[in-house]
Amino acid sequence: MQEQAGSADCRVVYVDLDGTLINTDMLWESLAATLRRAPWRVLALPFWLLRGRAFLKAKLASLGQPDVKVLPVNAELLEYLKGRAAAGCEIVLATAAAQSLAQAFANHMKIFARVLTSSDSQNLKGAAKAKAIQADSAGRPWAYCGDSSADLAVWSHAAEAVVVSASSSVERSAASVTRVVQTFPYRGGGLKAYIKAVRVYQWLKNALVFVPLIAAHIWTSPSAILAALSAFFAFSLCASGIYLVNDLVDLDADRMHPRKRFRPMAAGTVPLSHAMVLAPILVVAGLAIAGLTSLPLLGITALYLVCTSVYSFGLKTFVLADAIMLGGLYTLRILGGAVAVQVVPSFWLLAFSMSMFLSLALIKRCSELGTLASLQRESAEGRDYRVADYTVLQSIGVSSGLGAVLVFALFVNSEHVAEQYSRPYVLWLLCGTILYWISRMWIKTARGEMHDDPLLYAARDKTSLAIAVLSGIILFASL
Repeated sequence: MQEQAGSADCRVVYVDLDGTLINTDMLWESLAATLRRAPWRVLALPFWLLRGRAFLKAKLASLGQPDVKVLPVNAELLEYLKGRAAAGCEIVLATAAAQSLAQAFANHMKIFARVLTSSDSQNLKGAAKAKAIQADSAGRPWAYCGDSSADLAVWSHAAEAVVVSASSSVERSAASVTRVVQTFPYRGGGLKAYIKAVRVYQWLKNALVFVPLIAAHIWTSPSAILAALSAFFAFSLCASGIYLVNDLVDLDADRMHPRKRFRPMAAGTVPLSHAMVLAPILVVAGLAIAGLTSLPLLGITALYLVCTSVYSFGLKTFVLADAIMLGGLYTLRILGGAVAVQVVPSFWLLAFSMSMFLSLALIKRCSELGTLASLQRESAEGRDYRVADYTVLQSIGVSSGLGAVLVFALFVNSEHVAEQYSRPYVLWLLCGTILYWISRMWIKTARGEMHDDPLLYAARDKTSLAIAVLSGIILFASL
């Protein structure tokens, strides 16, 4: 941050909202809120845009209002404005955002003398904003806080400029038309934030597509390996696209969560507009890979997208139904791997998968409820879960995990195993490792030591990794 002495004559400071005082954009926030509450309404977007950008903003604001109390605010700029207010300056919000959103934000912040906003017929940006500010200032010298090239039309009439989160070229242009008294650097997350937003680390879950390859003992077939890899990337790209959509839908809830509020879109380090463009690109790329591999894989991948969409846009708000769907989505990955390598998954594999992953999904929910309890909150934002549900969910989850161990034991005792394994009795040792691992995961959850995502916890947990290595050795010894 660079600072110069402000002019004592500038008794009015006008502040832009989008990308300046908040690290997001109200237009895209209201679009995300509309997606969350009435996704079918976005089909009318082109028609609303034909009536002008101002009308579009007003329409979206009427359909979906974000929670202004949790928007990511530029804390450094806010402190600067409070300092100017303490020195006797009037702070005025001058924004192109819809009037209802701007007024709601101003009422929450309580530092603004008044608000200048767009109307249904005029988008308060560029020259239009400069004209409105000149009329409001009544001839007094004023300062303006902005962030983009569109603000140059305003800065050219200002006595002072405060440049926020702008490129170096915008800073130079602002300095060429007025006196820059303060700059606040861009705090975006860069490439790392985008990688985090698409959750590349979650691709680990898609390794489940290799399970049928291993279970069918065809891991030495180059064509089968290539098909399984194609399934892996198809599911991974589609999953990343859906994660973006899911985060867009969950913005308000994530911003209220002690850890999820640091997610790139919730924190404002990845623009919502970029996520809305990137999500369909990733999904189309995933479907293209699936289609080039085989039509059955395309069908399973499309079914996965439908199920995840149903989950994101409604099912996740229903207690238990969301956990069952999560378990089903893991099982769909195994089915995707099976159709890719052209094998028929056994009943035992599917039953084990559904029981095990339902247990892990409930670990996730119980972990979240444990966090809520520590924060003395009674229920989860945007989900039909209450802290009082913890004991019941824990019972169901532990039972489901033990059920998975029972299914595996019955599989080991079946005639089918003797046909595929030369030493099937060695597989009984896997019952012990699985039983120990799932029981330990539940103990960690009860102690409040579990991560929100149990699979990510396991991937970083030395004991879990040791159990995975031991299980691999047991499996190899049984062949």
